[in-house]
Amino acid sequence: MFARGCHVGVGRLCLTLPVAAIVAMVSGAAAQDAKDPRSVALAAYDRIATVLQSPRCINCHPRGDRPTQADDRHVHGMNVQRGADNTGVAAMRCSTCHQAHNNDLAGVPGAPHWHLAPRSMGWAGLSKGEQCRVLLDPRNNGGRGVPELVAHMTGDALVLWAWSPGRGRMPPPLSIEEMKIALEQWAAAGAPCPE
Repeated sequence: MFARGCHVGVGRLCLTLPVAAIVAMVSGAAAQDAKDPRSVALAAYDRIATVLQSPRCINCHPRGDRPTQADDRHVHGMNVQRGADNTGVAAMRCSTCHQAHNNDLAGVPGAPHWHLAPRSMGWAGLSKGEQCRVLLDPRNNGGRGVPELVAHMTGDALVLWAWSPGRGRMPPPLSIEEMKIALEQWAAAGAPCPE
C-alpha cells in the first residue's frame, strides 16, 4: 500500500505521477536512443573524434604551415614548415629527421612516409562537426569515400604509428581495436556528422 497521496511506488520511494512519468520517459528515450542507428553512429564519432583531436593526429593536421609536436602540442622546433608537397622545405625535409621508425635514443618519432596531412585536411581548432565534414569531403580528403577513409585510418603505416609513438609520447585515448569498432559503427550508419 502506498502512502497517502502517493501515485506510484518505486521500491521504498513514493513518486508523484508527474515525476514517475518523467522517469518513464527518460528511461524509454534512453532505450530508444540506444537502438537508433544515428545516435549510435554519433556516439561512435564522439569516440573517433577523441583520437582525431589527440596530439598524435592533430600535430600533423595543422591548418597552417607549422606542425605542432609532443603531447603539449607546442609549435615544432627549428622553424619546420609544411613545404609545397607537405614534406618540408628544401634542406629541411621531414625525412631528414623522421625515419621509418622511432628513434627513442634521440627522441625522434618515425614511421614510413612521414609527412604532414595536406592543408585541406587541416583540422586543428575545428569543432567535432567541422572536423567530420572536412574528413568526409572528397575534395579535401584525396577523393576518399567512407570505406577508403576507414581503411586509411586503420591500415596506413603512418596513421598506425599513433598507437606506438615511442618514448615520451602518449598514444590516442582509444586502442586501435576500439577505434576500428567505432569506425565500423559510424560507417555502417552512413557516417553522420555532429552539428
